[in-house]
Amino acid sequence: MNLLSIGGSDPSGGAGIQSDIKTFNQLNVHGLTVLTAITAQNTTRFGHIQLATKKMLEEQIKSILSDFRISGIKISMVYDSSTIESLYKHLKGMEVPIVVDPVIRSTTGGVLLRKDAVKNFKKLLIPLATVITPNKFEAEYLTGIKINSDSDIHNAAKKLQNLGAKNVVITGIEKKNKMTDFVYGENFNYTESSKKLISINHGSGCNYSSALICELSKKNTLKQAIRFAKKYTHSSIRQAKSIGKGIAITQNRNQDELISELKQAITQFITIKNAYKVIPECQTNFVYAKINPKSIRDIAGVTGRIVKTKKELEVAGDIEYGGSKHVASALLSVKKEFPSIRSAMNLKYEIQTIDKFKKNKLSILKYDRTKEPKIIKSKEGLSVKWGMSTAIHKVNTIPDIIYHEGDFGKEPMIIIFGERPVDVLQKIKMVLRRV
Repeated sequence: MNLLSIGGSDPSGGAGIQSDIKTFNQLNVHGLTVLTAITAQNTTRFGHIQLATKKMLEEQIKSILSDFRISGIKISMVYDSSTIESLYKHLKGMEVPIVVDPVIRSTTGGVLLRKDAVKNFKKLLIPLATVITPNKFEAEYLTGIKINSDSDIHNAAKKLQNLGAKNVVITGIEKKNKMTDFVYGENFNYTESSKKLISINHGSGCNYSSALICELSKKNTLKQAIRFAKKYTHSSIRQAKSIGKGIAITQNRNQDELISELKQAITQFITIKNAYKVIPECQTNFVYAKINPKSIRDIAGVTGRIVKTKKELEVAGDIEYGGSKHVASALLSVKKEFPSIRSAMNLKYEIQTIDKFKKNKLSILKYDRTKEPKIIKSKEGLSVKWGMSTAIHKVNTIPDIIYHEGDFGKEPMIIIFGERPVDVLQKIKMVLRRV
């Protein structure tokens, strides 16, 4: 999938085009760029702006659109009216999601949108937006509404929608110990909140809008995309690092590709509506194996669990090789018989869940824990291997689901298998679609 980022260059790598490319790479999409300006800035100060000429800007756009199939577009720094007019001329009518991130000033104080360009920004760019993502200051600047109350937030979002944006997300509103985003669409509005992190950073707005366009372009719902973007950004702020002499730069530290893919799937899972309903009492783990694992040390998983607190899910631990014991052992046992299986996740057992899997014609196997031999029960770590081996014994079809109905003191459990984490997610969505 190809995503196009249109914006300015930040040589510090904290924001702008450089930040977008980092996010796209981490979220497994190919990033294309159109450069509107070169800036001279670092973590302590903002220096100078050199705009791309109109001809160069339009040649960049034409070279990209003539060669690549674009799945989504992010627009950030545009600076002047000429840039805005050129973008509008080439992008109007494109039937892909567009996220407009109204960059007005940098964290270090540089002006990134000229005052005499604001009128064209409102008239031409905002109507292109599937979602516009101003922070509180940017929302105030574009609407002229000082935000001091919930009604002010609502009115500012409504005004931005009236300017043509289909959906509005006003980010970074401080409420007690939380950072809240206000989401406003056609016939709905709601908030998404996370714990406030005490951090002045460079890049969080870019992280948010880049992650958002990634998820929208993958055909996720607006609510799913916003939840993912918020959690991704929260993580990037939490990992912010003081690389230079000034403001810390947000980070989502690179993992190897396998861990990165699993991390993305876990983040998507915890943003699915009603996902908390499939979490068992022992909580959940999500694992992904190397191609030829020799032990659970070759299988990545969460060192703790994916845990439920009321209706919210949280990853309690890091994602590491050897992070899971039981789900990884189950995967290892099944993979020996069916090598294409590399990912698995455990869910709460309910007969209705099994029925839904059956209706979707998944391959389902079962074993009876009450028949587990005493010698197996007496030795640590053998129960899972016995159960998986019992279930797949003399079976030629690759299982999607293996489950048991429990035993004395043992919680019943469902384990979903797939070739990759994304395949496991698709099967989970079959259950949650109508919950």
